[in-house]
Amino acid sequence: MQIRKPIKPIKLSPHKLNPDAKLTAAEMGKLWATYMGNSMSKQIIEYYLQHVDDEEIKTLLENGLTLADDFMNTIEEIFTKENFPLPIGFTKDDVNLGAPRLFHDEFYVHYLKYAAKAGMSLYAVAIPLVMREDIRDFFIHCNVSTITLLGQINDILMTKGLIIKPPILPIPEKVDFIKKQNYLNGFMGDVRSLHALEITHLYDNIENNATSKALIMGFGQVAKNEKVRQLFKRGREITDKSLEIYREKLQKDNLPFPSLLDHLVTESTYSPFSDKLMLFHKVDMFSMKIRAFGNSLAVNGRRDIGLMYTRSLASISLFVDDGANILIENGWMEQPPKAVDREELASN
Repeated sequence: MQIRKPIKPIKLSPHKLNPDAKLTAAEMGKLWATYMGNSMSKQIIEYYLQHVDDEEIKTLLENGLTLADDFMNTIEEIFTKENFPLPIGFTKDDVNLGAPRLFHDEFYVHYLKYAAKAGMSLYAVAIPLVMREDIRDFFIHCNVSTITLLGQINDILMTKGLIIKPPILPIPEKVDFIKKQNYLNGFMGDVRSLHALEITHLYDNIENNATSKALIMGFGQVAKNEKVRQLFKRGREITDKSLEIYREKLQKDNLPFPSLLDHLVTESTYSPFSDKLMLFHKVDMFSMKIRAFGNSLAVNGRRDIGLMYTRSLASISLFVDDGANILIENGWMEQPPKAVDREELASN
């Protein structure tokens, strides 16, 4: 194996690093979002830990909880030093640890994978945008720690036979180039088979939606607010339709895809979580789907798949908008840090 050369260090004057510089919008926003997300994950994982039998899955949950606590504690230190008001996020008031089991052990592993991917999408975007060295190091730590947890999650999924691996493709005989514009076809004419990147993102979107569907099924069983229940029902229908379409694309090329997780939801109707937490969570999960569509569209080369993602994007955006309105109506949506409204200041 070839030895990798380390990147050359650059020596800077200490004053140029300026650890006492004021927080930028990127640093403020990403720290705030990380705190909110991990405060929610902390409550959910603590509930899962009340109902877990498998010792290895229990260790995974404990590791996830350790990371959530670690990330939140660091952000609290930074915000305290900056006199930044600590977000309320989600607390013990949003979870009932005595509620009956809502999901089976296997679901916890799939859920942790979904949560870890969501976290990485936040931390990886933050790293090139933050300027203060201490905050950049924090997000690097978040990313590396989450990658390590994801490795453990995938190992558990594989060793316990809880997942179908992404499809195996034949190794190309030689390097080739695209010669005809019908390579982009998808609706008619000579439609080519899926390429590796299209397969990757279809697989990823199916995996995410399978977890999302099982979670929204469970939440729909226990939600108290009628508007929230109806929105969850709509979200389940959207997810069902998306799964059917994505699976058809892989099935047409005789490729395997992740299984549904519906059977991992129990029949409990006693809620372990507040409606506020469950609705915020589903709005956040559907927002993550929008980010995933951007990644999928960026590497797609077939017009039919591009249109498929565009249509999914429209229905999911409406769900997020309606969910946000319910959060606002009930006083459940915390406001992220914002720019100064100069017009308001001038009018006063």
